[in-house]
Amino acid sequence: MTQKRSTGFVRYRKVGSDYLHQRQLRKVVGWELLWFLGVGAVISGDFSGWNFGLAAGGFWGLAIASALMGIMYLCMVYSIAELSTALPHAGGFYSFVRYAFGPFAGFICGITLAIEYVLTPAVIVYFISTYLNTLLPSIPIPFWWFLFYVVFVTINIRGVELTMKVGLLITVVAIIILCIFYFGAVSKTGAFNPALLFNLPPDPGQSATWLPKGWGGVFKAFPYAIWFYLAIEQLPLAAEEAKDIKDIPKALTFGIYTLLALSIFTLFINSGVGGGVLAMGKSSAPFADGLKSVFGTGAFTVILTIIAVSGLIASFHTVIYAYGRVLFSLSRAGYFPEWISATSPKKIPARALILGGIIGFACTAAIQISGQSGAVGAALLNMAVFGAVISYALAMLSYIKLKRDYPALPRPYKSPLGIWGAGLGTALALSALFACFADPAYQPGVWGVALFLAVGIVYFLFFRSNKLVPQAPEEQAALMATVPQ
Repeated sequence: MTQKRSTGFVRYRKVGSDYLHQRQLRKVVGWELLWFLGVGAVISGDFSGWNFGLAAGGFWGLAIASALMGIMYLCMVYSIAELSTALPHAGGFYSFVRYAFGPFAGFICGITLAIEYVLTPAVIVYFISTYLNTLLPSIPIPFWWFLFYVVFVTINIRGVELTMKVGLLITVVAIIILCIFYFGAVSKTGAFNPALLFNLPPDPGQSATWLPKGWGGVFKAFPYAIWFYLAIEQLPLAAEEAKDIKDIPKALTFGIYTLLALSIFTLFINSGVGGGVLAMGKSSAPFADGLKSVFGTGAFTVILTIIAVSGLIASFHTVIYAYGRVLFSLSRAGYFPEWISATSPKKIPARALILGGIIGFACTAAIQISGQSGAVGAALLNMAVFGAVISYALAMLSYIKLKRDYPALPRPYKSPLGIWGAGLGTALALSALFACFADPAYQPGVWGVALFLAVGIVYFLFFRSNKLVPQAPEEQAALMATVPQ
């Protein structure tokens, strides 16, 4: 096996024969559970987070942003669906970028994935706490953070089959409760009012019914539009646990169309009830507020609100799965300390799951303590999106390079959009990257993530670049591809 990478600064080290044996996953997941994993990871976006885009750009501003970001996700989903069958490794995006551009680019993609998947549950658990706070205001919000991290990290540690089955159940419940709200809003006389879509006061010189914040508002709304779809891309992380690798493209494509449909209904209906765009754009629990406006404040609404938390829990639960696999794969290959990737007797990356939970909880608490408690959700959301869109651009650029440089690489599934789709998706992802800096209120958090990324790069160059493991599946595949013929 090659001992030195052609880049000149990366070194590989030999590991014992039991190294990979202690770092294995089990193939137990079919396409149906994969679909629920993908949809469940994202569905919280229909309950909270998206609505901040109403304040940023108004109804049509967020609608345009959602359409553009929806196109970006379609381009990305088709690209990674093809790559997941060509490079079926637990590293997901990191393995694609590693193969195409080498270990340094692979590390950058890996650490941005880690940022996205560790911060996303932190965003969601904050929204969970705000929903529950409307029902039990006497309980401190941080208590809910701690409780949900402990419970759902524990479920993930108990086994992937339990993780998937719990995810399936709560995802189905979340979809049902959304449909009840949609039907109730449009069937009850006076509940939905189209005029409420345009009650946001416009900026000087702007139209109240078209773009009250101008085209700049559309740009500012990008990160919140992404929240409708963010985390569907985690499915390639399940490649080493899928019974049939062809199930991942099937779950990805079915999943993104499910999410596109839900986002249209949520944006249109939830924005046009209660206090309309003006009120929903400021709400930390827009779906709960929507339920109250449609069904009143009685016991039925309380029950629906409690059930509605299942949508947030579904995403919280399944993205915990995602950060566990990202930290596991990067550690197994030596980019992160190897102790993180050791698996339990049930072949579960328990250490990675616990570590990610601790970091996510700490990030939520740090923003709360900093005095920005009123903007915790939106701040964390922008931070998570910043990490996500960097990895999106790298993954789609990898698709283009691998398509051109490795045409013979076996691909059981091929994207119908090809290179042009990946190119369009990359351009939209880079636009969303800059949009994360559009709101001055959240720039400190985004710059903090950028600083963390810079520190991570320094850490890799000086402490991990000489400790990579060539036997790790992602590394082995890439090294074999670069051996001179």
